[in-house]
Amino acid sequence: MTGARPEAAMPAMFLRLRDVRFIRYVLASVGALAVDMGCFLALLATGMWAAGASALAYGAGIVAHWLLSSRTVFVGNVALRGGRRTRQKALFVMSALVGLALTISIVWAGDASGIDPRLAKLVAIAVSFAATWLLRSKIVFR
Repeated sequence: MTGARPEAAMPAMFLRLRDVRFIRYVLASVGALAVDMGCFLALLATGMWAAGASALAYGAGIVAHWLLSSRTVFVGNVALRGGRRTRQKALFVMSALVGLALTISIVWAGDASGIDPRLAKLVAIAVSFAATWLLRSKIVFR
């Protein structure tokens, strides 16, 4: 880039960094989903009620996602301690609950419409992922 002004190259650099952060978020989400599904299947294997197992496993997934997101995705945007940290954790949990509500709604609507619940779950995962990414990147870890 001879003769180019440094500020002209900055937007491309920021876009590249944002893409890396998004890729890290995808990987953190995959890790959290693995924790969620692993716990769910393990709890089902013990004979636990499916809805209860699902709720506990989802909670474990939220904890895993916080740990992965705060340590690998939004590293520079995590509040260190005190009220700001507590507020950030609360917002994170609220974003997870938005994702859960979207998932439940989409799976219920799909099932009620005669769509295979597994297909509805796949759609719900994609919609929930997009919603929580937006909430976390724009509000929780801004």
